Amino acid sequence: MACVEGGCGAREPALKILQISSAQSLGGGERHLVDLVKGLVDRGHDVHVALRASSPLIGELRVGEQNGLPKANITTLPLRNSLDALSARSLWKLVRQNQIQIVHAHMARDYPLAAYAVSRNKGARLIVTRHVLFPLSKLHRITLSRAARIIAVSQAVAAGVRGDGIASAEQISVVLNGIDARRFENASARFSREQFLDGWGLPDDCLLIGIVGELTPLKGQEEFLRAAAEVRKQFPNSHFIIAGSDSSRGNKNRAFLERLIRELELTEQVRLIGWLEHLVQLYCALDVFVSASHTESFGLAITEAMASGTSVVATGTEGAREIIESEETGLLVPVGDVVALAAAIVELLGDEDKRARLGTAAQHAVAAQFSVKRMVEETEEIYRAEIERRLV
Repeated sequence: MACVEGGCGAREPALKILQISSAQSLGGGERHLVDLVKGLVDRGHDVHVALRASSPLIGELRVGEQNGLPKANITTLPLRNSLDALSARSLWKLVRQNQIQIVHAHMARDYPLAAYAVSRNKGARLIVTRHVLFPLSKLHRITLSRAARIIAVSQAVAAGVRGDGIASAEQISVVLNGIDARRFENASARFSREQFLDGWGLPDDCLLIGIVGELTPLKGQEEFLRAAAEVRKQFPNSHFIIAGSDSSRGNKNRAFLERLIRELELTEQVRLIGWLEHLVQLYCALDVFVSASHTESFGLAITEAMASGTSVVATGTEGAREIIESEETGLLVPVGDVVALAAAIVELLGDEDKRARLGTAAQHAVAAQFSVKRMVEETEEIYRAEIERRLV
């Protein structure tokens, strides 16, 4: 039997794991899954993944590359919705054929499909991760009550699951999201701010403020733009970046933001740059990173910006309050308060020393608390505990 990290000796045996995600876009939950899969593969586990054929995760998982996920270990399925019987049967067969021990689902619509696959394979255990704070349907609540373990990516998410009364306290574990700090180490030396500014037609001497996330009202791009209009009054050389894709029908969210930019007379100062593959380039170019979300279960973009040493202003969502210590590793403002958001940005733009102090403290805090290595190890511990519990 293969063992994790080399010779068997005292090493634990490698696990057979199936990760399931029907995601069609890249967000915080999808980055979590990519980092988890890579970490488990690096630790010697036999990891399989079930995705949609059009999934952007396929390209992120280093499929077929050295030390990446073997092509044979990726299965594409329709994964249309919670009642996709064809996909459920295919998952059941996949689990049986590969003697999967752990089936791990990451999106609510995949929970029932994963539960069916496990119910027909008594040797497997169902683990689900809750990445968001949104309420679940009755079908999903039933599925969660049958999961061996529910992993919450933050204390806020765990509190929500407990509040729903759908699982016992023993079923719920918190594994804080982690980020691969290696992608951000010495990033400023690898990525030139000047090149980024030149690439987007921005002045070399500008002050740059940015926001990252899917273009949706919940991410607060409208509040960001309204705050930008106020910031411009005090810092005429300020410019603004909005990075993120739009999955709404007809790109209506982007169209709304484009109209608002014109109304606020910010056409020359704002760049809507879509999805940026290497976000670290943006983080290193920014003077201030902003998260204006109405709700965040964790806030992966916040931790990435912090890991880059960039000063952060964030609305006090559930997730942000777990990551940022206000005035120590960033600034927190009330959700939806445009005036407070603008004032915090202005404060940092006017105080270079404070920006540097907060950025350095944030970088140290992320390295200490939010590493991918810690996230992978804690998840692996949960897998092993559930397998041992089944055997008892």
